[in-house]
Amino acid sequence: MEVKNGRSISTRRYPCEKCPLRPLPAFRPFTSDELAFISQFKKGELTVAKGSTVLIEGTHSAHLYTVLFGWGFRYKLLEDGRRQVLNYVMPGDMIGLQGSIMGEMEHSVEALSNLMLCVFERDELYALYRKFPSLAFDITWLAAREECMLDENLLSLGRRTALERAAYLLAFIESRAASVGLNGGKSPVEIPITQTHIADTLGLSLVHTNKTLRKLANRKLIRWLERSYVILEPEALREIARWSGSDGAPRPLV
Repeated sequence: MEVKNGRSISTRRYPCEKCPLRPLPAFRPFTSDELAFISQFKKGELTVAKGSTVLIEGTHSAHLYTVLFGWGFRYKLLEDGRRQVLNYVMPGDMIGLQGSIMGEMEHSVEALSNLMLCVFERDELYALYRKFPSLAFDITWLAAREECMLDENLLSLGRRTALERAAYLLAFIESRAASVGLNGGKSPVEIPITQTHIADTLGLSLVHTNKTLRKLANRKLIRWLERSYVILEPEALREIARWSGSDGAPRPLV
């Protein structure tokens, strides 16, 4: 095992045939041929410590990753240090595809908790497209899903009120986290983000964010801890946000 810059690179602890995510109803099953290819495609696992950067905007990477355990977030920085959080990554999400296609990363990714990532060689992505159109479609689906999430975030920034923005964000994260078994599959779900993360996601000042979250807490829809939130009433949050929720259909896992 190699440890460097908050990262621990190891051989496979979780072979694809025994992946802890595959049995979850959130993900579509592989065919035997697809599973064999993905097993060969995977080169190992990478453990990233909480607070460490996984990928940096403007850099090139020889790898792309799928989150196996833990939480992270994607973000962009302005030159003066102001940050826009784009979205949050959870088990089953692919990281680094943008850099593989565009040549370099257009955003950065940081670990919100200790992360374990499945590591794939970027150069072998082309073999996947040639040999397995079904897996190529899955990757296209994942990219389209990212676009859909950004659409909702843009709607929040442009048209939702501050209360609706916060309610949507927390309800959406809770829905995704519950579907992939974060928090041990228990309810209520604890989300390891701070008020600063929420402010940087919603485009609000920290003071405005605090006042908005306090309104949700006073209604007993959420409970905030020192550096996390517990979602108590996700359905009520969805109603405030005027969001019907995810469709729950199985999605790809690469």
